[in-house]
Amino acid sequence: MMIPDTLAPPPPRRRDRAATEERILTAVGEVLARDGFAAIGVNAIAKQAGVDKVLIYRYFGGLPELLRTWGASGRFWPRVSDLLSGDPPALLALPPAERYARFFRHFIDELRVRPLTLEVLAAEVVERNELTAILEAEREAWGDEATRVLGGEDFAARPHMRGVTLLLVAGVQHLALRSRKIRIFGGVDLRSDEGWDELKRSIDELAHRLFTASHA
Repeated sequence: MMIPDTLAPPPPRRRDRAATEERILTAVGEVLARDGFAAIGVNAIAKQAGVDKVLIYRYFGGLPELLRTWGASGRFWPRVSDLLSGDPPALLALPPAERYARFFRHFIDELRVRPLTLEVLAAEVVERNELTAILEAEREAWGDEATRVLGGEDFAARPHMRGVTLLLVAGVQHLALRSRKIRIFGGVDLRSDEGWDELKRSIDELAHRLFTASHA
């Protein structure tokens, strides 16, 4: 006897894997921001995401792999592609000094709109473990990619640019972190666009001096 279509059981509901992965990745940041690295774990993330922890192992392989995916997703650290603005070919075609200065302008803007990133960076200072090491490795890879994309022959001709760039990256991070607790640093208002614009102009001037100076 044929069962009428109206009485047939509905097809099994297909799990929306992409949406579930998104919830899990979002939960990583929420747990880190609220409880820090000490509390990060599969159970805590699964509870925050409202999913069975089995799915974390199924979709990501485990906690270290999940942290790597989160670190590379752009949620924690801006990807190099994020810093190339909306028209990467146009930015990369600029003279090296202008390209360098704009990259840092975008880097500053990205950090300022990422309070979670600043929270994690602050936690890393006092708490290092295998999970912070994963995020450190992601940033090292980011630095290598940024150097390849932005530097090339211009960097190769100026070996000192590596150290200068590290100091600028570290300086921007430090000032962004300081802005969480204090407003004025060295007379600059770190909580205002005007204060950061002043720092951007300083980087612009430094970039032009560095790239126009003789490197013979």
